[in-house]
Amino acid sequence: MTARRPNILLILTDDHAAHAIGAYGSIVNETPHIDAIAAAGRRVDHCYCTNSLCAPSRASILTGTHSHVNGVTTLETPIDASQTTFVSLLKEQGYRTGIVGKWHMGEGEGHDPQNFDYWAVLRDQGEYFDPQILTENGVHIQPGYATDVITDLALDWVDSLDGDEPWCLLVHHKAPHRSWEPDDAHAGMYTEPIPVPDTFDDDYAGRSSAAKHATMRIADYLTLADLKVEPPEGLTPDALALWKYQRYMEDYLRCVASVDDNVGRVTEWLTERGDADDTLLMYTSDQGFFLGDHGWFDKRFMYEESIRMPLLLSWPAGIEPGEPLQQMVTNVDFAQTILDAAGVQAAERMQGVSFLPQLTHSPDAPTREAVYYRYYENDDQHHHALAHYGIRTERFKLIYFYNDGMGLPGTSGLSYPAEWELYDMEVDPDELHNVYHAPEYEDMREELKVQLWRLQAELGDAPHPGQPVPALLARSEQAELTH
Repeated sequence: MTARRPNILLILTDDHAAHAIGAYGSIVNETPHIDAIAAAGRRVDHCYCTNSLCAPSRASILTGTHSHVNGVTTLETPIDASQTTFVSLLKEQGYRTGIVGKWHMGEGEGHDPQNFDYWAVLRDQGEYFDPQILTENGVHIQPGYATDVITDLALDWVDSLDGDEPWCLLVHHKAPHRSWEPDDAHAGMYTEPIPVPDTFDDDYAGRSSAAKHATMRIADYLTLADLKVEPPEGLTPDALALWKYQRYMEDYLRCVASVDDNVGRVTEWLTERGDADDTLLMYTSDQGFFLGDHGWFDKRFMYEESIRMPLLLSWPAGIEPGEPLQQMVTNVDFAQTILDAAGVQAAERMQGVSFLPQLTHSPDAPTREAVYYRYYENDDQHHHALAHYGIRTERFKLIYFYNDGMGLPGTSGLSYPAEWELYDMEVDPDELHNVYHAPEYEDMREELKVQLWRLQAELGDAPHPGQPVPALLARSEQAELTH
């Protein structure tokens, strides 16, 4: 590894599913510039978010902590921007720091970006065209298409810097977030029929109430604002569902194409500056997204398409190109990995682990036995996903839907009994068969409950009051973990 401290360049998109990236085997689109990052470095195959919502995921990336620690549990809970982040620690050690694009963790005193030498962020979700840009000097409208504008502002800031000190730049794109508005340069793409996922017609048989209650089905809940044109008349219900899927995916993938072009601009710019070798470049998204999988759009659930984040990295001076990293990592791990690369001590409160060793000198070293996930919003007014948490191990996924609205005021008041789901990801990667009640999985089910309970205790998160203490816990450990 190089002795020179690397520049840090994190490109974060919004709702970009890994299975809409060529390097991850996409069958619906091509992303040559994003793929090139993996070709020059590494692809991470099992990267997961710990709360599949925009604001909570962004807070976890910045702070290296889970939602219950950083305080951003829902879309309605703004960040305390004064708390320690990997950016604040880099700044203390001489890095110049900047963020451009989507912030979406609150606005105003105490919530605006802190510890950045330069910040220019979208207001709330931001607009695709002529976006409002908030800086320390107020708000202005920046003409142009948001993906291009964000790239322009980001690169201009670095080009304005004097001196040789390393820089840390966060480029946070709005795309491809709903309502998926492409620019003219990409408007004619993907008009041919787009392959439909095998699970598009999922009927949720054997699953909990949560899957049936959610209002995320493409066939039923995409609006005219999403589709932008009226459907043809006379379509059967099945044909209408497929038409809506095609329209949704056309615009989604066109927005991704613009992101990919701008990633190409960034990598070309790094090369022209002579900075490519000494820059840790990371491409990721704040969570996954359903692209017709299980008939859905959106995210929120602990199912694989929702929690799996793309992560591609290059750092020619520090990371040799190689096979994809297979160990499990999370967005909570980003902060410590970045700090590790920069030679900066992580904050004690950070809860992740650096996976830089797995990318460099210890490729076979383990990371963690399980990923902890928690979604707090219950029966939110738009998507009606139910609150739940669980763990993802290398082979299994255990989910507890507690469903009672804790953490989100003003819910509709609908109530469902608590329910469990268990998936054997080795034999059922599409998560179609809930085996929680299957006798052959009884022992594993109870072991996973213990593992979940212990992991919650380790991370300092309180189990829901309705979750029974696992029977396999020894009495002494039950007492220790319940007080």
